[in-house]
Amino acid sequence: MNPVRYRILGTTQALRPDGTPVAVGGARLRALLTVLALRAGRSVPTGLLVEEVWAGDPPADGHAALQALVGRLRRALGADEIASAEGGYRLSATADTVDLHRFERLTSDGVHALTDGDPAKAAVLLDDALALWQDPPLADLPDRTTEAARPEALHAEAVRARAEADLLLGRAREAVPRLRALVAAHPYDEPLHALLIRALRDTGRAADALAAYETARRTLAD
Repeated sequence: MNPVRYRILGTTQALRPDGTPVAVGGARLRALLTVLALRAGRSVPTGLLVEEVWAGDPPADGHAALQALVGRLRRALGADEIASAEGGYRLSATADTVDLHRFERLTSDGVHALTDGDPAKAAVLLDDALALWQDPPLADLPDRTTEAARPEALHAEAVRARAEADLLLGRAREAVPRLRALVAAHPYDEPLHALLIRALRDTGRAADALAAYETARRTLAD
């Protein structure tokens, strides 16, 4: 039997095996599904669920409110999808059925392929990873700042590694737009500046490469 698939990069969704979306209505319900999917296959304590679903401002009887939400989520997804376990609840899903965890695995595999000297394999894996990305990740968490920090950092790493794969494959022209966008988002990342300068040089744009070097020098000095 094919499993339900979950998307938590961007707006939280549940998809049946045929691709039909499951109606998961209400911000609290999507927040609950997000917290469970972040830890797919693992028990999440009720206290942590209440804390994250209500962002530190739980109702008077948080545990009762959580039980009601879990009941609604079970009706939407199917009773077997949400198990009671070890003082909490567990989403009965594997990591590979959750887009965030697939993104993390593909990014890690792509970076390792690049390190191992196989930029062609790295490009394929990183393209698959980046195709999953939606911004902002974990959009349905009331307070996404902490939980979103790791996927956002991995996204920057994936874009950087993908651009480096292009350079190694002789595709500097394709790498330049990726690197310009990444440098704009992370102006104090020296290795990114170096990659952009290299990409511009490899496309024969010596003057632009020198200008990018001067911009990097001033930015990092400031």
